[in-house]
Amino acid sequence: MEVHEDASSVILPAVFLVYQTISDFREKLKHPVMSVSYKEVSLYDAPGIAFYPGKARLLSCKHHYYDHIPPLRNPGQPGDIECTTRRINYTDPFTNQTMKYALVVQGPRDVKKKELVFLQFYLNETDQDFSAIDYLLFSSFQEFINSPEKAEFMKDCESSYSSWKFSGGFRTWVKMSLVKTKEEDGSETVEFKQETSVVNYIDQRTQPRSDQLFFVVFEWKDPFIQTVQDIITANPWNMIALLCGIFLALFKAADFAKLSVKWMIKIRKRHLKRRSQVMNHIN
Repeated sequence: MEVHEDASSVILPAVFLVYQTISDFREKLKHPVMSVSYKEVSLYDAPGIAFYPGKARLLSCKHHYYDHIPPLRNPGQPGDIECTTRRINYTDPFTNQTMKYALVVQGPRDVKKKELVFLQFYLNETDQDFSAIDYLLFSSFQEFINSPEKAEFMKDCESSYSSWKFSGGFRTWVKMSLVKTKEEDGSETVEFKQETSVVNYIDQRTQPRSDQLFFVVFEWKDPFIQTVQDIITANPWNMIALLCGIFLALFKAADFAKLSVKWMIKIRKRHLKRRSQVMNHIN
């Protein structure tokens, strides 16, 4: 009876440990842990900046460095356009009926030199109470240039990326950061995060005007590309090793119980034999 209780005291915890180990392994498979890593770069792949200016017109576009923008000269008048730009028309990906016009500009690359792109737009007249220009960011301007189907490329970008606005009468400074997400199937998605600061433009032109000026700056926030991926912490080899240890302990416990039973039977037989000898002697 004591041997049976000793074996049960070993087997029951071992069975529970096996069950708990398998349950933990299945839970870790269902709930992977998010891993975030950062890669430092000196040059980014120049992003594409797609503007939807409507009736507004691009007056100037320049690349500057080290966060320095020289004072404006003749604001509201056409200036130098020293950026790589492309104009494209395509159908709205959500309606497939409306035609959309986009001005695609090559974004900054050199994050070490704090390269920025400064653009000025001009809107002559507007019958709206509020004025703004829509834009979206996509990961590679070069991919857009190399694409044989640029209209389809822009439709895919508009379907995949979020769009933002910047208002007239202000200088909007956009600081970008890049986040890459690795999916379970091995594919990779790219997302832009933005920090914007807005300052009022003081219009010093002498004559009262009904036009509207838009100023926007694009710059990389820092040289770090953030990569996010789900990692499965469940290690099958650790689980197998643990289960092997548990089963080995069970086998040893079973062998110990078997030997203990044999030893008890042997002691019992000796006791009965001596008792029989004593009874025979008395008789």
